[in-house]
Amino acid sequence: MNKPNTYRLEKWTKKRFHGYPLATIIYYGPTNQDATKVVVSILNEQDEMMEQHKWVSEKDLRWNEEINRQIIEFINLHKPQSVVTPGKILGCPHEEGIDYPEGENCPKCPFWANKDRWKE
Repeated sequence: MNKPNTYRLEKWTKKRFHGYPLATIIYYGPTNQDATKVVVSILNEQDEMMEQHKWVSEKDLRWNEEINRQIIEFINLHKPQSVVTPGKILGCPHEEGIDYPEGENCPKCPFWANKDRWKE
């Protein structure tokens, strides 16, 4: 029996760092409880982005098997040596300077206003 994709992603990110290229999996959401966006980036040894893909959903996508399958396929395509994730939602899914003015808080995600996302 195949393990669910959520299990495969979790197991992957629990391994130690094994070198570059490095895949990062970062979740974003309107609060620290619901991830509505995930960004997977492939970085080289200079931490330069080589490839990136984003997925968005109205619901928490961390448990969405189809999205997790696509994430696994994307990561496998680029054959990283390591896969890491901070293990929490890192902030608002909207992009500063694109979805709202730079230097301001996102009007759609008041939860994140004036919060240090690394300490939350």
